[in-house]
Amino acid sequence: MNEKVKLLTDNIEKVIVGKTDSVLKIITAMLCGGHVLIEDVPGVGKTQLVSALARSVDGKYNRIQLTPDVMPSDIVGFSMIDQKTHELEYKEGVAMCNFLLADEINRASPKSQSSLLEVMEEHQISIDGKTHELPLPFMVLATQNPVETYGTYHLPEAQMDRFLMKISMGYPSYDDELDIMSRAERSGFAKNIQPVMTLENVCELMGYAENVTAELSVRKYILSLVTATRNSDYVKLGVSPRGSIALLKASKAYAFVQGRGFVMPDDVKAVMPDVLAHRLMLSPKGKSAFENERKALENIALTVKSPDAIEK
Repeated sequence: MNEKVKLLTDNIEKVIVGKTDSVLKIITAMLCGGHVLIEDVPGVGKTQLVSALARSVDGKYNRIQLTPDVMPSDIVGFSMIDQKTHELEYKEGVAMCNFLLADEINRASPKSQSSLLEVMEEHQISIDGKTHELPLPFMVLATQNPVETYGTYHLPEAQMDRFLMKISMGYPSYDDELDIMSRAERSGFAKNIQPVMTLENVCELMGYAENVTAELSVRKYILSLVTATRNSDYVKLGVSPRGSIALLKASKAYAFVQGRGFVMPDDVKAVMPDVLAHRLMLSPKGKSAFENERKALENIALTVKSPDAIEK
């Protein structure tokens, strides 16, 4: 593992217990400028994970609880007349930060969802003819509850495609939860985490991750995986070219996280379910054959031959 990434991971794991894979996937998404949708039940540590990441890199962290009455202006901000200068003054919304936790995104109205997703795509806010650049890095971690459906607004597939990854933390193991209970007895333990990296360091690491080498054989493997989703009888809507680009970027970032300057097929396999599953729409045949899109994708991936391990 890359030394700086290990330092960051170890610091986050002072708060987040037994979820190394989730931590690494979040860091991977951060290093390629992507956003993450976390679909999980309440109380498994989603908020603490985002908070620990923001505190570890000394970044600005905002959280918004999305409900049907949340307005787009709450997210992107608004302009108002300054009583002294009589000029329009921009008032920042919650999106003006480095790390934004958008809790229960599927409870927000479609209009508010669209405003957030537009910010995610453009990395800037335009209000009254003026453009306000978002700070770097900028990352949205949105959550949604897979159990509740009453009072929710389903995210359209086209909007789901804006998220680089969709992950699930899951329940901790027995021993990990015992450790969590012990830590929780120490009041404020999650707030005592100290920065181990600056935002400038993160931007530097993002540059290194972008320069990771992906050989032609790996690129063809990625494209073969994506093409297989388009040709499968189990899939009604396959992965778009945006998905293949996202898988390449995530694979490069994950290879860097693992301490390598080149992508191996195993890197692609490691991030593929998180990057591609939410971009699929199963056909009736697929819905009857598989529990979810992730299971269908794993089955489809078995039909694609992996290139030989690359050695450098």
